[in-house]
Amino acid sequence: MKLLSLLLIVFCSGVAGQVQAQDLAQQNEIFWKTNSGHGITWDLTKESRLPHDDNLEMSGSLVSGIIGYKVSKTKQVEITRDIIFPQLRKYSKSNESMYRAYLRSQYMDEVLPVISLGEKKFETGVLDSVRIQGKISFHFKQRDGIQVVRTFFPSMDKRCFVEKWTLINNAQKAQSLTIGATEVIQNETGFHGQYHRKITTDAKPAVTINPGDQYSFGIYYSASLNEEPEPEKSLTDIERKRDLFLDSIAGNLVLRTPDKIINTLFYFSKIRAAESIFRSRLGLVHSPGGGNYYVGIWANDQAEYSGPFFSYLGYQTGMQAAMNAYRIFQSNMPKDGGKIWASFELDVTFPFGAHDRGDAAMIAYGATHFLLASGDRRKAEEIWPLIDWCLEYSKKRITAEGIVASESDELEGRFPTGSANLSTSSLYYGALIQAARLAKAMGKPQSLVADYNVRAKKMSQAIEQYFGAKMEGLDTYKYYKENSTLRAWICLPLVVGINQRKSGTLDALFDKLWSNNGVLTELKPSENGNQVFWDRGTLYAFRGAFKAGAADRALERLSSYSTMRLTGFRVPYAVEAWPENGMAHLSAESALYCRIFTEGILGLEPTGFDSFILRPNLPSKWDDLELNDIKAFGTTLDIELRREKTKVRLKVYQAKKMIINRLIENDAELKVVLK
Repeated sequence: MKLLSLLLIVFCSGVAGQVQAQDLAQQNEIFWKTNSGHGITWDLTKESRLPHDDNLEMSGSLVSGIIGYKVSKTKQVEITRDIIFPQLRKYSKSNESMYRAYLRSQYMDEVLPVISLGEKKFETGVLDSVRIQGKISFHFKQRDGIQVVRTFFPSMDKRCFVEKWTLINNAQKAQSLTIGATEVIQNETGFHGQYHRKITTDAKPAVTINPGDQYSFGIYYSASLNEEPEPEKSLTDIERKRDLFLDSIAGNLVLRTPDKIINTLFYFSKIRAAESIFRSRLGLVHSPGGGNYYVGIWANDQAEYSGPFFSYLGYQTGMQAAMNAYRIFQSNMPKDGGKIWASFELDVTFPFGAHDRGDAAMIAYGATHFLLASGDRRKAEEIWPLIDWCLEYSKKRITAEGIVASESDELEGRFPTGSANLSTSSLYYGALIQAARLAKAMGKPQSLVADYNVRAKKMSQAIEQYFGAKMEGLDTYKYYKENSTLRAWICLPLVVGINQRKSGTLDALFDKLWSNNGVLTELKPSENGNQVFWDRGTLYAFRGAFKAGAADRALERLSSYSTMRLTGFRVPYAVEAWPENGMAHLSAESALYCRIFTEGILGLEPTGFDSFILRPNLPSKWDDLELNDIKAFGTTLDIELRREKTKVRLKVYQAKKMIINRLIENDAELKVVLK
């Protein structure tokens, strides 16, 4: 008997709700292990810490999918597919924000075709393992001689998300199966016109699999707009393009350290940082993702965090997205002297940001780094007006005390910031240092270069005088004038090279504020262990600590953090925050993880279009480190560190030709000029 599963839905109004906050009950547990294929595996054959659930986001330029999975005590898995088509917005309802009304729905296993083996319905049964490496695969124990693997991944260039089923015959005889049809149709009117969604399969109605052979088919979650043709549903083509993307990311900016977990998380971070790039009306744009933030740009996530990262990765799609972000901000510079917008959403048509968060300082800090490291004078000439505007706007906001006023910071009022905060002034200082270098490289007047350097020196002094304080018995910083609690962003002076209060700040970050999930956003002893954390603060803290020369102390905490994020209860990327937004896998946080190594451990600072500073800090537990195929300054670089007794052998290769071979002290500065 042939079983069919046929569904016809003319309209479905259900929209996926927000992911619930991750449960911290299992935050000390390690579930995953690295595997031989540069991925991670959760082996369930001996797993007893059940139930357990998690989710993973994967993106292409026209689709994003958050695949949730919950494993029961009996090792049955419940999979939820939250499929999002970011460019297609629904009409807003009274209880939802218009600019986050993406076309999206959640689908459970009810949409799957019914599979029969002989006259009996075939069930996948007990879960054996889960594997992640740019895709997520669920491997089931064989049942009746058939083993099933279910793999999820997005199309990189179509409105389509794929669920691939592979049926493997481990029996001693041929096995015949029938596979039912699946067709889910959803039609509705949205902001851009008529939206057509379908769930279909290309499975053959009947297959016979010989012993040792396998059969694969796809289930496609797709959408089209108005008269657009339906996305082509070729399993081979869609998976090949995903694999090509993963291969390109694997081959550039390759980190090798003695720590396999760190190496793997670095590779995973490149994937998450690079995949979250979407088509917009103004070209490709990088967006955070996480179920909330698509086809838009933000002054912090894109201009400050991910933009500079793409100048080292060698992923041209990322470079285009970074340039487009800076172009969008530049084309929207206020002409009335007002603040610049914090973000542009709604397919980058909708400016947003009620308060000045220090966005001008964020943009200038990120853009100057990106342009220097890109090594492209034409890009610098194009974006210079934005940098000039941001620096002059920040200058106008300088108070009588010499620091930069802003109404908020990038946490947008979630925590108090007073009328002037440490973040804005620190980023402005860093931007001035980099702007001086960029101006010199561009041949700007020496008077301008000198002016930037003088302003930076004054800002450093003002930061010390205004924010320097004894907090919790430590010589560190108060975050704003009235601040009486330790805050994560006290790491920012270290990040931009201000080290007067290094010792007390490191004690505050890695002792007082440290938790199982990194640096807490604020220490409130009166609240009996408030556990709010935002990973971006932790990632900046690592970068600042390594840059300040505290390699051993930073590595101890970095190893702990990396183990938790890659192999713990919430994997496999850096997250946004807890409890807000369920520890979402926001993309730019992964870019910040990679920058721990470029700017932190290597101490890489671009000083011109063909020059940079290295100040390596190799932890004593590591005898070597390599960062290969760095695509920066218009060339390819390889940097190697090798311990030789008490010193470090530093080798730099340009286009695979050695240009530097020096034995230096750890934490010693070396200037590099490319040939």
